[in-house]
Amino acid sequence: MRVAFDSRPTKDSLGIGRYARSLLHALRESGRGEIIETRNPRRCDVFHSPWIDGALLHSPVPMVVTLHDLIPLKRRGEFLRSGVRFRLRYLAVQRAVRVIVPTHAVAADAMQTLEIPADRIAVIAKAAAPKLHARSESEVRAVRERFGLPSEYLLWVGGLRTPDPRKRIGALARVPRRLPLVLVGETGRWARELPNVTLTGEVDDDALAAIYTGARALVFPSDDEGFGLPPVEALSCGTPVAASNVPAVREVLDGRAAWRDVGDLEGLVEAAEAARRPAPPPPEWTWQDAAAATWEVYEQAARATAGWRGGRREPAVTRDDAPAEGQPDRGSSRPV
Repeated sequence: MRVAFDSRPTKDSLGIGRYARSLLHALRESGRGEIIETRNPRRCDVFHSPWIDGALLHSPVPMVVTLHDLIPLKRRGEFLRSGVRFRLRYLAVQRAVRVIVPTHAVAADAMQTLEIPADRIAVIAKAAAPKLHARSESEVRAVRERFGLPSEYLLWVGGLRTPDPRKRIGALARVPRRLPLVLVGETGRWARELPNVTLTGEVDDDALAAIYTGARALVFPSDDEGFGLPPVEALSCGTPVAASNVPAVREVLDGRAAWRDVGDLEGLVEAAEAARRPAPPPPEWTWQDAAAATWEVYEQAARATAGWRGGRREPAVTRDDAPAEGQPDRGSSRPV
């Protein structure tokens, strides 16, 4: 099987970039078929766009799209400038033969908001990159010296190029706390104006693993997420997690975090400061598991050519006889 994989997002430093890089590497390692990095899927059996920006309105071959979340549709007021672009991309997603989502929470959003039938959705979880594991005291000491980090600190990891209201970084920075707050991620001007925080900028995986290892706890205050990869990465490095209780993150961590209500940032910081090792083990799911489940989705897509009409996927079922809501096709993927 020849799979066209849109590898453009692998260059991005944020979560979608990590997803695309990690999955692409695991797909190649599996040896189950031929992966061709291209946005032009002609002469291939299946096209996979691992991000919504690569979804094609008229794909010449059966298309698989990874839908990481539906936040622009759920929070329209915060995405006014990109509204038209997102409407076209979501239309392309609706035409995909198979849609991969990282959690059952996103699957439910896709069925409700985009009316994608459950039998076209596969839930395939993400995982921590192999380099993200607990590091030695000498490595932790080296990153403290390199980035000027204190001996004890709370940690947040993510994108800081532009403000993202759902991440609530500004509010977190203003919460009273006993321990310093370290923010890791590519930094924009607005982030450099946040009060009483330490910024490291973008770091490589070795440094990130050591920063995770040296933290008292990861603070994860998001009020909405499609998955929540930093908590999984933190647990992989032996670092406790304090998180806001939102559906996708609760599904992913399954009791492995100290939970606080979304509005309780003070309680979230208190829980992080009170955290102690050993942290719970991370979910067992790996990128090799994700690759195996994704290959099964490719095979399903390649077989689903009846009903493929000029780059448009005609619905295989009606809303009346679709599987019950909340029951997407899991293929070989296991629950998070």
